Amino acid sequence: MTTLRAFRPTDLLHTGLTNLDPLTENYDLNFYMQYLAKWPSLFTVVENQYGEVVGYMMGKVEEDPPYLQYQPNYLPWHGHVTALTVAPQYRRLGIAKVLSEALERGCEEQNAWFVDLFVRQGNDTALPLYKGMGYSVFRRVVDYYNDDPTGRRSGEDAYDMRKPLNRDKKREHIRANGEGFMVNPEDLYHG
Repeated sequence: MTTLRAFRPTDLLHTGLTNLDPLTENYDLNFYMQYLAKWPSLFTVVENQYGEVVGYMMGKVEEDPPYLQYQPNYLPWHGHVTALTVAPQYRRLGIAKVLSEALERGCEEQNAWFVDLFVRQGNDTALPLYKGMGYSVFRRVVDYYNDDPTGRRSGEDAYDMRKPLNRDKKREHIRANGEGFMVNPEDLYHG
């Protein structure tokens, strides 16, 4: 039995099942607490009957500064998945979908255009999951990650995937064949 609930600071003491996964990005304590302070409604966990965190989602809503609005890579008000992870023994049970839907509801409440996320191009587990939940590749960010766990090269590309929300009725913020639309990391605003 699992329970979906809001993240609490003490949850950081119980993330061993999730954060030991090699594809999970780990952050320092300050980063997690910053998300909790700024976007508490978009930071949720799933815990098992023993109180262990078996999955969590960190998200935020943001937009690029107005002075960038005429740039080709400008991002309007949108939700962003910073981290979504589920412990290996709890995968394929629908936990990632439940966490994603909670974030999407929170972003809908804040009138976001879409939800986006970055995923390693070689993450063959996550890509079909996200596509099955309605995300599509918007663009490929070349050498976004500084390492490549497959050992094929020094860095790894990221797919910027997006799922349109109700505000984007004309589907202006998604595109077909995004895998072929390449940008460099420096083309993205990192404010």
